[in-house]
Amino acid sequence: MRRSHIRPIVWIVGLVFVALASIVLVPARAQQPVPLSLAKIGHVVAGGKYTEVKGRKIMNGQLYAEYFIPSRQTSPYPIVMVHGGGVSGAFYMGTPDGREGWAQFFLRKGYAVYVVDQPGRGRSAYVADVYGPLGGGGNPDNLSRTQTATARFNLWPQAKLHTQFPGTGVAGDPLFDAHFATTLPSIQNYVKVNTLVRDGLVALLDKIGPAILFTHSQSGTPSWAVADARPDLVKALVPIEPGVPYYDIDFVGAPEWFKVAPELRRPWGLSPLPLAYSPPAPNAGDIVPVEQEKADAPDLVKCWLQKEPARKLTNLQKVPILMLTGEASFHAPTDHCFDKLLTQAGVPHTWIKLQDVGLRGNGHAMQQEKNNAEVADVIYRWLVKTLPDGARKTP
Repeated sequence: MRRSHIRPIVWIVGLVFVALASIVLVPARAQQPVPLSLAKIGHVVAGGKYTEVKGRKIMNGQLYAEYFIPSRQTSPYPIVMVHGGGVSGAFYMGTPDGREGWAQFFLRKGYAVYVVDQPGRGRSAYVADVYGPLGGGGNPDNLSRTQTATARFNLWPQAKLHTQFPGTGVAGDPLFDAHFATTLPSIQNYVKVNTLVRDGLVALLDKIGPAILFTHSQSGTPSWAVADARPDLVKALVPIEPGVPYYDIDFVGAPEWFKVAPELRRPWGLSPLPLAYSPPAPNAGDIVPVEQEKADAPDLVKCWLQKEPARKLTNLQKVPILMLTGEASFHAPTDHCFDKLLTQAGVPHTWIKLQDVGLRGNGHAMQQEKNNAEVADVIYRWLVKTLPDGARKTP
């Protein structure tokens, strides 16, 4: 090679390395979210009443919701995000490893977002003399077994598939500790907490108008009663792993896996609260549960359904419903029972198992997990398709 050609070749090679470096660096910069542009932040308190206790008037039953209005709003319907048991609205505001939560995801898509604290939780004051004792409050070992490190304990057939919670999922891991630090005790009386959440959400919808309702776990149970009471105001209902019909299920590991709890917790099928059936069911005893003789599959529970001929849930038939289930969650062996019960009651709905859309390894706390944005995007795409007048697709 002649010496006169060496300098240009070195110069060209240098340009190639600079170009390659810029290609590598651009995605890293692109991962940083652009600043959110908000038109307004505020809060609303819905419901509540005065009760005289020990000679003084106490406000109780109120529900607190913080709202965020994006500068570029693409949907006329806000999303109301309701947390589940043992946590507050912070569940939707971020993840243990510092990423954005579902609130920010949907704000970026152009939705106004209301983040709720249930009555007696967070900024919705707990009134001991009215609400009674608190239960739970969090147990790190139980949280690891059921939500954050389920593959270690393998209490139900799908638990071993769990991969999505950041970190190890056990106490002492900084990410688990950050998650556990947000837990709160909940009102112990099951019917009372369902009544309070139903009434608070109904009052909120009456105040803000039509909205899309996201619920999770414990809040999924009263959400059926909210949609039943205000089918005109619930433009879509998105219950994320809402529970199980009629009886709770205990998870006991192999080989038995499942044990039916003795108490009939949801005598109206979906709820402990009355729902509108046709033919009418004046009493919960009119809705007779019958257990399947055989489970649909070895890794699924036997479902409790209505005794035939089944009554129809006439108000819920008017509401678009999306139910979501994680592949490794303790709802993976039970949520098919909601699918079957809704179908039996004549309620059109969509049920998405996340593994069926390529999202593997999710547990119950999918809003906090590594692929939380991908899970939120599944809901977003369903909203765009289901509510074309209420969700204009953004890039």
